[in-house]
Amino acid sequence: MSMSDPIADMLTRIRNAQSCKFKQVKMPSSKIKIAIAKLLQEEGYITSFSATEEIKPVLTIDLKYYEGEPVISLLKRFSRPGLRIYKKKGELPKVSGGLGVAVISTNRGIMTDRQARNLNQGGEVLCLVA
Repeated sequence: MSMSDPIADMLTRIRNAQSCKFKQVKMPSSKIKIAIAKLLQEEGYITSFSATEEIKPVLTIDLKYYEGEPVISLLKRFSRPGLRIYKKKGELPKVSGGLGVAVISTNRGIMTDRQARNLNQGGEVLCLVA
């Protein structure tokens, strides 16, 4: 069975694992999921991640908690396959007044909204994290 929105599936798996207080979550891997996981790690939302190169690649994400509560309080899909949302550099959303991160897909790759503003890039807003 094919998946219509693998990024939404990734975000849902992370939300569900955090609500059950799991230490890690596993999911099918892809290049874009690895790029999103790398951004989440750089921004401090997850501890680490690893991807296996087997017949069916698997992405494992180690979740991060602070005083028993998940570090990620908001994880929302913004653009979706049925309704792609593109923003110019001046229109990029600020999540939680600048405390959160919007993940942007640009022609230079996957990056945060801050990085996109610094490079004067717009693009597709994939998801919001706070």
